[in-house]
Amino acid sequence: MGKDKSKLVGLVVWITGVLVSLAVGFGMISGTLTIPYIQVIVPIAGWIVVVLTIIGVVLAIVNKY
Repeated sequence: MGKDKSKLVGLVVWITGVLVSLAVGFGMISGTLTIPYIQVIVPIAGWIVVVLTIIGVVLAIVNKY
């Protein structure tokens, strides 16, 4: 039973990380989240975060199956 709980906790943490990454990325893209003095590249960095998160999700799913 302990291993099942461990897998469930890992899944919950992973999903939370994906959602937070996407929220931050889209916040940077839309201008809701900014970084002082480097506002020009913040949307680009947001797109990088979103794309890398999606790539990470796809790779994790492919690796699992």
